[in-house]
Amino acid sequence: HETYYMAEGKACATVDTVVLRIDTDEGLCGWGEVCPIPHYLSAYADGVAPAIAEVSTILLGADPIGPEALMARVDAHLVGHPYAKSPIDIALWDLTAQAAGLPLYALLGGRQQETLPLYHSITCIAPEEMARMAKEAMATGITQFQVKLGADDEWYTDVARLRMVREAVEPGQIVYGYWNCGSTRLDATRVGRAVRDLDIMLEQPCDSISECAAVRAATGLPMKLDENAHDTASLMEAHALGCLDAVAVKLSKFGGLSASRRARDLCTHFGTKMCGEDTWGSDITMAAALHLGISTDPKFLLNVCDLSGYVGPRLDPSVPSRVNGRISPPPVPGLGVSPDPDVLGEPIAIVA
Repeated sequence: HETYYMAEGKACATVDTVVLRIDTDEGLCGWGEVCPIPHYLSAYADGVAPAIAEVSTILLGADPIGPEALMARVDAHLVGHPYAKSPIDIALWDLTAQAAGLPLYALLGGRQQETLPLYHSITCIAPEEMARMAKEAMATGITQFQVKLGADDEWYTDVARLRMVREAVEPGQIVYGYWNCGSTRLDATRVGRAVRDLDIMLEQPCDSISECAAVRAATGLPMKLDENAHDTASLMEAHALGCLDAVAVKLSKFGGLSASRRARDLCTHFGTKMCGEDTWGSDITMAAALHLGISTDPKFLLNVCDLSGYVGPRLDPSVPSRVNGRISPPPVPGLGVSPDPDVLGEPIAIVA
């Protein structure tokens, strides 16, 4: 809906999302989606369709029920490219749950709470404007606020951003500053030490897990990881270095719901709070993340993200939207998403 400003001068006014539909001989169709953010990770929207075409020989004619067995064959055929595999895996889970006649969350661990807490991401602009946005979001019931940092390369302005947002919202509500890997270890440490008298958490200041761990040790502030957390090995490394207080489990980073569920279970084992979401997208990938979130032990779920609330048009406006700062997945078989064909338009590719 508006330009999104991040660290190191990165900005995003529009994003391209890729929607996948897998049809079966039984008449069911499963939906998947992936939406890479430009300049964010090793992923781009135009790389999705060729990758799906590459693994089509594995998919066509295969049994879609039980996604992990089929995804193991996909992984053996095409090494890497988890973002391109994510919509395939999501669509297979959708099909499996539909065939079982169950909401997807029933297959991921069962519904563990009625609704999920949302966070609101605040674009990195003037501190006063960010505080205003935080107040507006709080008025809608939001209690968790992600404060983007580093857009102007002025560490002291980032201090002002965190202080003003922290003062604008209620005590006890969660505020965390997020650099998207755009800070140096020194600047992030200076910011953290300048606000450590406040109830603040930091998120992914630097490029590496070891640097993030050093910032956590130097500031004493809790650390949430994002870009560096992309598989179970990275989660284990961060836990060993003591900087895995919270983590963003984004579906396309891990390669879909199958790998994200394994990451979720490892976070639970470590006692780490998880944010269930994706890089971006609309109703399909948001629904998948909500099903994962609602099947997670509430003690270990930090929040989820209303991805559709930041973009337009909606692919399926009937999918639940935020209510008083919380959200829940559709309680119907599968993902519970039926995208509007008029919104989608003609497919960019058909593989049969």
